[in-house]
Amino acid sequence: MSVLKEIVFESRKPSALARFWAQVLDGYAVRAYDADEIARLAGLGLTPETDPSVMVDGPGPSLCFHRVPGRDDRSNRLHLDVRTPDRRAEVARLIALGATIARETPDYTVMKDPEGNQFCVVQ
Repeated sequence: MSVLKEIVFESRKPSALARFWAQVLDGYAVRAYDADEIARLAGLGLTPETDPSVMVDGPGPSLCFHRVPGRDDRSNRLHLDVRTPDRRAEVARLIALGATIARETPDYTVMKDPEGNQFCVVQ
């Protein structure tokens, strides 16, 4: 039987999108780069800011932000629901972080992250 390892976001700028989601989700943070990983990236001509795969860890599944050249923004590459005790306040906070509202219903708010990935905020 399989278990969820990570949730992968297709992305144009993995480091920026990883920082966004680390701020959205309580207890999550961008995975730290140790000296060996920085050296490995440097050998490839990369830095943590240009890393094509950036990880975010927290109390639940890890999130992986992976660069996909030529990504087609017309289709959603994943969907997450986030739960909060005060939906209106959380929507305002997420807008301040760079999210936008796609539509609202009485039960949830459909939002888009800075790269257009849809997610829902539920109470």
